[in-house]
Amino acid sequence: MPETLTNQWIVQKYGGTSLGKLLHTITGSIVPEYLTSYSVAVVCSARSSTSKSQGTTSLLLDAIRLATSSETDTVALDEVIDAIKKEHLQAAQDAIDTQTDAEILQDLQLAIKKDCEQLRSFLKATWTLGEISDRTQDKVLAVGETLSCRIVAGSLRGRGFPAQVVILDGIVQQAYGRDHRHLMREFKSHPAQFLQGLTQSIQQKLLQCEGTVPVITGFFGAMPDSLINSVGRGYSDLCAALCAVAMNAKELQIWKEVDGIFTADPRKIKSARLLATITSEEAAELTYYGSEVIHPLTIEQLDASAIPLRLKNVTNPAGSGTIIYPSRQSSTSSRGTTLDSKAILHTQVAPDFSTFMDAKSTFMTANGYYGEANYRRTPTAVTVKEGITVLNIRSNGMSRPQAFLASVGAILERHDITIDLISSSQQMLSLAVCCTKPERVKDATAEMSELGYTSIVECMSIVTVVGHKMRNMVGISGEIFNALASARVNIYLISQGASEINISFVVKAQDALLATEVIHTNVMRIPLHSEQENSFIKGPWLY
Repeated sequence: MPETLTNQWIVQKYGGTSLGKLLHTITGSIVPEYLTSYSVAVVCSARSSTSKSQGTTSLLLDAIRLATSSETDTVALDEVIDAIKKEHLQAAQDAIDTQTDAEILQDLQLAIKKDCEQLRSFLKATWTLGEISDRTQDKVLAVGETLSCRIVAGSLRGRGFPAQVVILDGIVQQAYGRDHRHLMREFKSHPAQFLQGLTQSIQQKLLQCEGTVPVITGFFGAMPDSLINSVGRGYSDLCAALCAVAMNAKELQIWKEVDGIFTADPRKIKSARLLATITSEEAAELTYYGSEVIHPLTIEQLDASAIPLRLKNVTNPAGSGTIIYPSRQSSTSSRGTTLDSKAILHTQVAPDFSTFMDAKSTFMTANGYYGEANYRRTPTAVTVKEGITVLNIRSNGMSRPQAFLASVGAILERHDITIDLISSSQQMLSLAVCCTKPERVKDATAEMSELGYTSIVECMSIVTVVGHKMRNMVGISGEIFNALASARVNIYLISQGASEINISFVVKAQDALLATEVIHTNVMRIPLHSEQENSFIKGPWLY
């Protein structure tokens, strides 16, 4: 492996489907290419051969369900664990040359079998008890990332690159202790600060991998109220960001199977264009309102440490992707000084912060964000969030407006329903909510009937228009709604975010695609795919 002790760090995160289908590309060309110039840390999600719904994490959730619900036997539980073991043993065999690297393969298969049998014993003990704690659930789900890392590290070793698996399942307790109440209190008081407090423990683990490629579990320990409940399924992106902060990385790269962030969903809008860059605020808004861009907590960690994020395509490594520069300077005088700077500096050359900021300014100016031209007068992107229900509550006038609002919020909190959009007056409240369990919405609505008249409108979608310059665009709202009116798209609720960089509205689910096309073509000024093709056809034409 090339000498990397004096190189800057690049942290690369790979998703489960990429690791399941394109492992040879990752360990055979992408990682080795970066190792010629950088120290590389690899963060892995749990493997998925086809999709998230059929991936390892989903199977582990099924195993947890069977361990806590089946009252007769553990046959179904054993079948799920056997399926996980079989899939990973086969993946190990596919990843490593059985003739030249037989010893590496044998060690890898033994480690996989050991992990799976420990998982079996653990879940059978859970089955005996009939219940599972949040911390125990985290311990089970962490097995998926551990198995994935073992295969990636084995594949790298088989190609001649020393690699070491780094398991982060104990860093929360290492940083904050084991008192659950203390953990919950610290996390709820300031989630971003709580997460930043984990970087010192991560740094200590990674510095022990000197001379090797650390292959890091994207699952990073037993969080208060479980990692999935606290952070969500995007936890591996957040873990990668924490690793980047811990090692003061030059940049964080998240590798997917798309070229980057587009002006709209390219699977639905053929004329969607790849964006060279967007701001971190725009990325956060797009993520919240439906686009699978990046977890908002991930962006917050990178912003605080002034580390850029680049989205790249595993199937097109040469592509430039989309880069998201941090929107504000680090609160410290230079990147990484909140950590053990001496420990970091012995493994990398300290980055020149002023050079970094100059590069950011130049690139953002070239793409219309800064400078005198400042030509990005149209929105940046449009996205859709599906599965929305609209709740309308008209107060019966028996309580003051603030008490009415507080009562509605308390009811939604009890039923674990999150509000996506809100529009209100003193006596009328309209809410757009997203809930995977419709019965919760109906129960909440029944309870709110004591406050006044309530109604439910189902099968709706939120369409969100995001743009860095929208706060300065006079008449942009009128342009959007005029375009929708021309297309006869009815709007049920309108909201503009406090950040003033997004305008969101609710339409029927069946109208969401049409609304997106209209905005993309008429407001963002991007021609339809058919119009782009026709523009290359020279006349004369015969009719």
